[in-house]
This record gives sequence, structure tokens and C-alpha cells, in this order.
Amino acid sequence: MAQPNGNQQGKKIDFSKRKLKELPKAALARSDVAWILDLHHNRLKHVNGISALRHLRELNLSRNEFSSFPQEIEELRELRRLYLNQNSIKTIPEGIFSQLVELEFLKLSNNHLAGIPSDLNRCKKLEYVSLSNNCLKDLTVLVGLPKLKELFVERNYLTKLPASLFLDTGLTKFKGTENLLREPPEEVCAGGVKDIQRYFKMLGSDGLHMRRVKTMFLGSSMAGKSTICRSLRKRQPVEVALDDRTVGIEISEVEMGDVRFLFWDFAGQEEYYLTHHVFITPQAFVILTIDLASYSVKDPQSFNESVSFWINNIQLRVPDSVVLLVGTHLDQCRDEREVQEKKEHIEMSIRDMLKERRENLEQRIKNIKEEQKDPAVFSDQLRDLDHLTEYNLKVIDLIPIDCTKPEEITKLQDHILCQVQKTELFPNIEKTLPRRFQEVELSIKDLKKEEATSKHGIWSFDEILDNLHTKLAELDREDLQCILRYLHRIGIIVWYEEIDTLVDTVFVEPSFLITLFKTIVRHDLVKQLKDIPRKELQQERALEIHRGKWINDLRARATLHNVAIRVLLRRSLREHQLDDEDLVEEIVGTRRKDGKVLQLLHHFEICLPTKLVSPLNPEAPEFTPNKTWQLSDLSIHDPKDACLFPSYLQDNNTVLKMWGEDKNDEIEVRVYFLPEIPHGLFHRLIIKTCSFYPVHWVGKEFCLLSSGNRLVLLKERCGNKDEDQFIVIRCRRPDPLEQDMDKCWNMIMTVLSKLMQLTEQWPGLCPYICTPCRERGCSAYFHWSDWKEPYTGTGEKELCDNGHIHRPEMLFPKAQRDTKSNESLNVALEETS
Repeated sequence: MAQPNGNQQGKKIDFSKRKLKELPKAALARSDVAWILDLHHNRLKHVNGISALRHLRELNLSRNEFSSFPQEIEELRELRRLYLNQNSIKTIPEGIFSQLVELEFLKLSNNHLAGIPSDLNRCKKLEYVSLSNNCLKDLTVLVGLPKLKELFVERNYLTKLPASLFLDTGLTKFKGTENLLREPPEEVCAGGVKDIQRYFKMLGSDGLHMRRVKTMFLGSSMAGKSTICRSLRKRQPVEVALDDRTVGIEISEVEMGDVRFLFWDFAGQEEYYLTHHVFITPQAFVILTIDLASYSVKDPQSFNESVSFWINNIQLRVPDSVVLLVGTHLDQCRDEREVQEKKEHIEMSIRDMLKERRENLEQRIKNIKEEQKDPAVFSDQLRDLDHLTEYNLKVIDLIPIDCTKPEEITKLQDHILCQVQKTELFPNIEKTLPRRFQEVELSIKDLKKEEATSKHGIWSFDEILDNLHTKLAELDREDLQCILRYLHRIGIIVWYEEIDTLVDTVFVEPSFLITLFKTIVRHDLVKQLKDIPRKELQQERALEIHRGKWINDLRARATLHNVAIRVLLRRSLREHQLDDEDLVEEIVGTRRKDGKVLQLLHHFEICLPTKLVSPLNPEAPEFTPNKTWQLSDLSIHDPKDACLFPSYLQDNNTVLKMWGEDKNDEIEVRVYFLPEIPHGLFHRLIIKTCSFYPVHWVGKEFCLLSSGNRLVLLKERCGNKDEDQFIVIRCRRPDPLEQDMDKCWNMIMTVLSKLMQLTEQWPGLCPYICTPCRERGCSAYFHWSDWKEPYTGTGEKELCDNGHIHRPEMLFPKAQRDTKSNESLNVALEETS
């Protein structure tokens, strides 16, 4: 048998997904020609005899059951690529990697490694290393690998990165989120390799050790968030009038001891919660205020509205955060006994809620392992569920406060300072920063005090650079970009450089930007429209009849006309005494171009651009058969355009009229969410999918998408806390003569890809996908092991647990078994990846 050489392609041997427990003899029999051996997704614990495959270039042992690194791999001297991810490996012996001098690619993510053997440094040809989801505390071993280009170390226990790993090396891609990084801070690492390199170059040997905590004040409307926040800032009781309550988000900075707190006071009305995802970030300290005067231990709804709604959303969005419970309005309670009773009830209910959530996760893991014929097929789901159990939301016992007494404010301040000093609660509160970071931050604060910027704080990047050059002559453009990204991520400034039209705009007053947000997204929007003076309407060529139309459309269709948006924004700017027409046009926009505020609302999926009329476009390109269709210029706006806010919708009548009755022979997919569907997720899904499929109809809990003659229906099903919450995706079964099943599944898979994109923004959420049995009255369902590769059967028919037979293409995407794929699906999957 011929030996493989540089001119002869070796063979690939594929034994993946075979439930193998030992290396098959058939693989060893091809030792002379085997270059690639794929054994992923089996039940292997060892690979005895693999050293016989001496010409092996690529070995895939991922998703098996290895608890120790296979020693025999050291004999594979020609190995270039090695996959051992998603196993249970705890240690790797010294001496193995020193033999693998040809190794270029190494994937060891999702194991239990506490360290890396020192001889890995002998693999001088390594270009790619993935060590994510392990228990690593040090990366020094990787220093000196001359060809290393890509390094992934997310979800470890790293506190410090070696500077020599980044300076004067070929590293081009690095990901290190969800560690305990202090040097450099995770907010710097999020900027990628170039920002990390800039950080270390600026750091030198004389860095600053800063202690800063982003603190978010959450709670129901009128629970006392603003009172607590402002009282802590003034260090004395501050009374907040009803008309002065927070609308949107207020930002302030407070120093307590040697810790600097960045206070973010979030409004409690449901409408404002739509914008919270723009500003809530990981590793935050949450102060949850609870109105003890109105709280009732006898009414379960009181706990749900005042406490569990907020705890659940915090747990879904920032599952590793610290929550301090603060009871307010003590002066309105009868006595200390009532306060103590409510305190104990709240704390006990939270403990029960967190315990129940953990038990549900553990039960789900147990069910998969016991009920599934092949639990290994669901290894990805099991890994995700295990990861959810590792999150630890830390809830500090409730401290009751009478905000009318100075000594109580002092007590709360001391209590907060005491909590943030605890390393078990805030292990990475201290960050090491170059002095240049602080110099730029202080210089920006000086700029904000100048009269020209004191109100709006909107600067171009070049303006900031020019102004800072007078104080920091050596500051270059790349250094400033790195520093601004850091300040943006900790909340000092706002800079959305990922939006092309805003790449040159820096908001050094985030609170002003949020003020503009709240002009549009607020609980009393109808009142605001009614209060617009006639003179201000006329400035936008609007009349009273237009105002009436705006209000009617908002109430009936949840659409707000762009003209109305411009009127409201102009009015807000005027109230802030900002009437520079260039600035107004930049923020508000014109009849032909969106302003910066509207661009941000669209970017963060708070509203959906929509057309109230659809006139023919005379400039549209002519359709030519067998030629790719080119879209016309979508940036051209009609003055009658509007924005749809799905959260303002009141019914589903329009969707139900278009869809009609559900039919039993339709394709149906359900996506269940453990523990629940996050608030606002479905509305953002509507915006994502409707942006992808321009023909659509939207309701409060329903959305209907159209592509050609195909319709896909989305439904949100949220029952009470004892019922499963899920989103339904349904598609009419195509005419058998059309043979259009793949296209239907492609639409469903596109929706799924958009939904999975969204779920990644809630780390504490676990989605679970299945297809229910189509037999009327049957409660059985078919599990999807992996939404990208859901079909796992091999026969022509699928049998449910109750014995009903179904064709696989009605349960799982047939397109996933074929090589064909719809272009829209490819685009959607690429976005998700």
C-alpha cells in the first residue's frame, strides 16, 4: 500500500456519532493511508492502539467521555489538528506536547483543566488554541509561541494576562470574557487584541489601581429608587416629588471611601424597561428597592410585582451579579413588627424562588439523561444546563431604610461600602489601568463643564482628539479609541462605533442621550402628543388633524409617525435650551433622513421602521429572469414613514384575520424557555424577523411573516408561573404538488436563528426546542438535540412515545439532511455564528 506523501492526499476515516466505546479495528486497519480520523460524539474514554495511525494529520475526539488526556497521542508525530473539546479532562501530563511539534490547531475547550503543561510551549507551529470553559488561572505557558494567531480563553478564572503574550507577537484574535480580569480589565479585552496591546503599551510599570462599581437601581415605579440614589449622592435625605421621578435612566457618580460608584437609576414603568437592555451590563451591583408600605405578605401578586419580576430579569440578564435588597417607605409602616414580618417574608420567598429554579435545572438535566435513548446526542444542551447551574446570583438580605432620616442614609452608605469590600461578592472590583486612562477621563469631565458642551455633550471624535491634544500632546488616535471604548463599556460615555452613521459621534453626557430616548419611549406618550403647542406642529408642517392621526395610530396600531417623533425631539431640545439648527437636525433628522436618536432606537431593536403607505418606486430596477434581483435604495424615506413599537400593541386581530384557524397538518416548532421568557424578548424577535421579511402583520402576542406564498406564524405563550412558557413557530403545509417543504423549513430555521441570536443576550436563559406530535390530543413531542442539526433519525418514519407515526420532514427540517439551502437561511445562520 502506498505511503501518503506531500503529493498524495490521505484518506478521511469517519466514525463520528456511532456510540462507540472503544477505537474500532476498522480504523486501525487503514493506518498507512489515514490522515484524518473523526471520532467526535461517541462514548470513548480511551483510544488504545491509536499510535498505529502514525501518519495521522487530524484527530477529532470532541464530545466523548475522556477524563484524562490520552497518553498514546504523543506517538502521532505528524499531527496538525487536535480536537479534544467537550470532554471531562482535568490534567494533561508533561511530555506529550513536546512530541507534537507539527501541531497547528488545538481545541481543549469545555473540559476541567486547572493548568496547562509547560511543554505546550514546544509546539512552535501552533496557530490556534481554544481553552474556553476550563478552570485556568494562568496563561504564561503560551508566551513565546511564535505563530500563535487565535486564542480563546472565555469562562476561566484568569485575573491577569501576560503582556508578552500580546506585545510584539502575531496574535490577531483573542476572546477572554467571563473571567475575573483585573489586568487588563474585561472592558478593555472586549475591544480585541489591538486594544489589549494599546493598554499594555500605555500601562508601563506605573499603573493605577482603581476600585469602581457600576451600580444599578431597579424596582417598581414609586418604590423609592430616585430618593435612595439622590440621598446617597447628597449624603443626606432628598425628597423626590412625584413630577420629578425618574423617566428613563439617570446617571451620577459618587465616591464612598476608596470606591467610586457609578449610579444608574432606572425608571420602574414597564415602557422604560424596553430600553434597559441597551445599558444593563455584566458584573454590576444591583440595588433593588421594595416599597414595604405597600407590600403585602398575603397577596402573592405583591411579591411577583415588587420582587420576583426584577430578580428573574436580573438572573436572566446578569446571572452572576450581586443584589442588595433595600426596603423603603418605613415611615408609612405601622411599626417595626410589620417591617420585620415583611422583611422575613421577602427573604424567604426569594430563597424559595432561587431554590426552585436550581431544582428545575437539575431536574431538566436528570430528565435528559434518563429519558433520552441517547443522552450523548444532547450533550450541547446538557453542557448549557450545567453552565446555568454554575451561575450564582448573590442576594444580600434586605435592609429597611427610612429615607427621611439622615442617620438612615449614613447607615445605608456604610452598609453598601461594607458589601463591596467583600472579595467573595466582588472578586474583581479592583482594576489596573494606565495613568493615561484616568487623564483622558478627567479631561473629558473638564470638557463637559465648558458652556458649549454642558447640556448636550455631543462631540465628534476628532473634536475630542483636538481638545485633548492641548493637555495630552502625546495622545494618538488609536490610544484615544482604546480609552473611549473602555469608558463606553463602564458607562462614563456613550460611543456606538459599531453603527456606521454614528462612528464619529461621542456622547460625553450619556444622561442627555437617555433623556432623548425617554422623549419617545415613555408611559405617557399620548399625553405628550396632546400637549404639543400648535406653533411647534406647524414647524414640521403639521396640523391638528395630523396630531389626531398620530394619537389614533399609536393607540390602534402602535405606530408613531416620524413627523411626530421629530416634533417631540425638537420640543425636548428646546426645553434644554438647545436650538442650534445643525445640532437639532443631527439629532432629530429631517423628512429625508433619520436623526441619531431614531438610528439608535432602530439599532437596539426598540422599534421597527415601517411605511404607512407603499407607493410604487419609479427608480426600482427592472426585473430580469435568471438575474439576481437588486434591491432599490432603502435609505430613501417617505415623509409619512413611522415606527412600530410592538410593546404598545393591544390585540392580535389583524394577524388572526390573515392567518385564520390553526390546522392539524401544519409544521409546528416550539421553543420552551427555562425558567421563563424574558420580558421584551418576543417583541425584539418581532423586530428582528420583520426586518428580515418585509411583508408581515404584527399583534400583541402574534406575528405573521410572508415570503412569496408561504406564511409563518409566531406566537408567544406565557401562562402563569406554574405553566411552561414557549414561543410557537407554525407554517402552513405546502401543496404536495409544489414540493416546497424545504422552503417552509428555511423560513422556520431563519426565525430560529434570529431567536437564538437574541437568547445569547440573556446568559441565564436556557432554550429547549421540540416538535409536538401532530396527532390530535397527543401530548408527546420530538426533541431537537441541536437546532442547527435537528434531525437525528435514520428511518423513513418517526414514532412518538404514544405510537403515532409521522414523516420526518413534517417534524424536522429536511433541508438539513440535504445539500441544498435557501440563501436567506444561509444569511441568518451566518449572522448567528
